[in-house]
Amino acid sequence: MISNERRWPSQRQPEPRPYYTRPEPMPMRPPVREDMLITRDIQVERKQFIAMLKENPRGRFLRIIESASGRSNSIVIPATGLREFKKLLEEMLAAAEEIPMQNHASAPETDEPNGNRF
Repeated sequence: MISNERRWPSQRQPEPRPYYTRPEPMPMRPPVREDMLITRDIQVERKQFIAMLKENPRGRFLRIIESASGRSNSIVIPATGLREFKKLLEEMLAAAEEIPMQNHASAPETDEPNGNRF
């Protein structure tokens, strides 16, 4: 409508819409049954790692849970990627043994209170 045009009183005004309308919540998926095949856990310093080999209707997978200070994170690796994941871990282990460790305790002191040099 051009700004100088006027509506007749009998013409219906459009309903005002709010600036933001909340989307409908996504329906929750039903839980998928998972069968535990084997589980192992290790403690490394202050962290606990739990590795669980599980199976569900979609296949087998490895779930690794890291717990520290009351918080936890997890990753899931499908069984089809376990050999590649093992190879990656072996490469990282070899690199950790070959590359000399940097001595961060002897790092030069800086004038900045938070230790940034740049």
